[in-house]
Amino acid sequence: MPTWGLIVEMTVGTGDRKHVEAYVLTHVEGSRDEALAELEGRARRFTPEHPRNPKRRRLFRAGDGFVLVIDGSWQSYSARFTVAELLDDTAAPVPKREPEPQPEPADAVPPRIPPMPTAPPEPRYPDGVPVKPAWLGRSDLS
Repeated sequence: MPTWGLIVEMTVGTGDRKHVEAYVLTHVEGSRDEALAELEGRARRFTPEHPRNPKRRRLFRAGDGFVLVIDGSWQSYSARFTVAELLDDTAAPVPKREPEPQPEPADAVPPRIPPMPTAPPEPRYPDGVPVKPAWLGRSDLS
């Protein structure tokens, strides 16, 4: 099942510092149509930082996504939403693989583990408090 990246390229900054930056919104596993449906919903709900006082908002369908054009008081801003198939990701999490079971030799006998010696139960009062405090008799407490 392919993984699709939902990408937005948008105008950021103002004046001479206005430029376009791209961001991956999320990943969608499934069909291209499912990814496009998710992308359309995100494009419709998208609210960019600029323009601060939008006058007009237009959403267009393009071949592989959508283009949002927002007219402000003085300038227009745009955001391009694209769906693209993820082919490689250098920072993708590595899937955990189960270790392959190793066949046991027929003559293998499990080692016998001797039982642990048990200490006699510590005397306690009826409410569960030990009769002898744990610190009593320790030589490292002077």
